Amino acid sequence: MTALPGTPESCWIADAPSTRYPRLTESIDAEVAVIGGGIVGLTSAYLLARGGADVTLVDAGRIGHGVTGRSTAKVTCQHALAFSVIASQLGMDKAALYADANRAGVETIVGLVQELGIECDLERTGAYAYTLRADRRDALAREAALARSFGIDAQVVGAPPVPFATAGAVMFANQAQFNPAKYLVGLAAAFRRAGGRIVENTRIDDLSHTRQGWKATSGRHRLRAEHAVSATHIPIGSPIDYDELTRPRCHVAMAFRASRGALDGMHIDVDQPSHSLRMGRDAEGPLLVVLGPRFPTGHDGDVVRRFVDLARWVKANVPAAGEVAYRWVNEDYDSPDGIPYAGQLDRKAPRLYVATGFNGWGISNGTAAARLIADQVLGARNAWASLYDPERRSRRINDGGDTRSLVSGVEGVRPGEGGVIDYGKKKIAVWKSPRGQVHAFDAACTHKGCTLTWNGALRQWDCPCHGSMFTCKGEVIHGPATDPLKPAKLPKA
Repeated sequence: MTALPGTPESCWIADAPSTRYPRLTESIDAEVAVIGGGIVGLTSAYLLARGGADVTLVDAGRIGHGVTGRSTAKVTCQHALAFSVIASQLGMDKAALYADANRAGVETIVGLVQELGIECDLERTGAYAYTLRADRRDALAREAALARSFGIDAQVVGAPPVPFATAGAVMFANQAQFNPAKYLVGLAAAFRRAGGRIVENTRIDDLSHTRQGWKATSGRHRLRAEHAVSATHIPIGSPIDYDELTRPRCHVAMAFRASRGALDGMHIDVDQPSHSLRMGRDAEGPLLVVLGPRFPTGHDGDVVRRFVDLARWVKANVPAAGEVAYRWVNEDYDSPDGIPYAGQLDRKAPRLYVATGFNGWGISNGTAAARLIADQVLGARNAWASLYDPERRSRRINDGGDTRSLVSGVEGVRPGEGGVIDYGKKKIAVWKSPRGQVHAFDAACTHKGCTLTWNGALRQWDCPCHGSMFTCKGEVIHGPATDPLKPAKLPKA
């Protein structure tokens, strides 16, 4: 396997303070149970606690270490050409609501950082959506015109501030960027000060409705609540199969050492294959953070190559980029209409609130979704309920997938790598430690049984159907799966 440079971790998580909240060690009651400590879960929890609700938040790992902490963390309502797409497919009213919700999401984050004194490297900057194609300039102009009609300061520029040639860009002024892991750690502290309870390193394996309300189960312990917020990437406990109404996709991300001011603003290519760029920092200094083209989760048997290709693209296009400091993979879920599903399931499951399908724009959308959920729990009206309606009619877009990691036998798996061995009706996932120790599991994802793919870049197992991820030793990284992989015995030769 090609040796990859850099620490295999998000630069945001590496530079954030650690949290030390307790595990769930007894059954407890609350008015609201929030499952998931990402931007949706923590924002809604804080707003609810500030509004007087008794709230307990449960996170499967550490605060800031999940999906939000692996995002590119652009705090912006500039989502490539989203306004144009939504307006053409769903109408101007929906596009206007989308603009309003995401602009409010941006300003909510900026306001909370200032109000609560959260140290998260927040800075105002412009957001640019650029193209390399001259025939796309009209598309940029349409997006800018729509944004201005929604009250956003937007304009088309001929040469965005990137160190390579483009055919122009649409620029939204006065957007922002931050370290999302630091933000969540600071927001968690504010939530605690507001009277909330946080439980970490506790994976909820079941969420069910009872006569008294909702019951979240983790092993022998229960969290009982009148309201439940399922903010777990793909919601658990929902009667609606959001794993079928969304499609998981990944990006590889890399952070390079760079001088201060090596890049001005946040940038994304509106064409495919697309790249996304912004500046960040860690304790050692400035970083250039670059995201590579998207690919379906678990559909690539050589993710290492994607990192190699991204590093080559950066070296060819951004001369200021130095050595690789960090590398990681982030995952998003796309919805069929480009709008997230968020809010209360009124008809299907009263007092259950969900949020998923952020289409790669979970920072502003996730914050808006959290505001919607908090309003609904507290009985306040919110104009975005019809936009994000989680019960709206949607087509199924998840067409599944199969493993990309078949090998002929254990001998075909090298130390430090993994592979899937086909034994007739049974498939076994095998990982060899760097010293050659064999670890074998049932290759079926514990969510719905799809055969896993080995991700050699991060030494983990990825589900090509619904996006679940597991460590090389079979532990759940994130769902929709909630159970670890089942150990397996290799047939005798």
